[in-house]
Amino acid sequence: MSSLANPVNWVLAAVLGYISYNYFTSSTAPSPPAPRPKHAALVFREYTPKELEPFNGSTPETRILMAVKGNVYDVTRGRNFYGPEGPYGNFAGRDASRGLAKNSFDKDMLSPIDGPIDTLTDLDDDEKESLNDWAGHFEGKYQLVGKLIENKD
Repeated sequence: MSSLANPVNWVLAAVLGYISYNYFTSSTAPSPPAPRPKHAALVFREYTPKELEPFNGSTPETRILMAVKGNVYDVTRGRNFYGPEGPYGNFAGRDASRGLAKNSFDKDMLSPIDGPIDTLTDLDDDEKESLNDWAGHFEGKYQLVGKLIENKD
């Protein structure tokens, strides 16, 4: 019996041909993903509503900060949610407490940048509980980078 008639030899020749073809043909390696912008570490500090506003994620390089119950969090890694195109985007660079308490993304939930900080005294018990749940979420997931204080004007 001839060695060419043996099916095992045909299979081995096919495998060798396949390996040789893939080894000698040039293939371009996929390009690595674009690096994420690196941000310098933030030092814990006080932010007024006016100072917080520029941290709204308006460009890919802009860090996103948000205030909840007087605490300021760096939510940059949640850009898909808190960035300009995200569902919570109107809270970026702002005090989000009232909107989170009322589960509303409406613009009228935001206090004016140049006005006093919202005291939230009119919230009912369910809204306070909702706000506390949100505050716990931010405490567990995002870096605390500051406190929200009144404007200095």
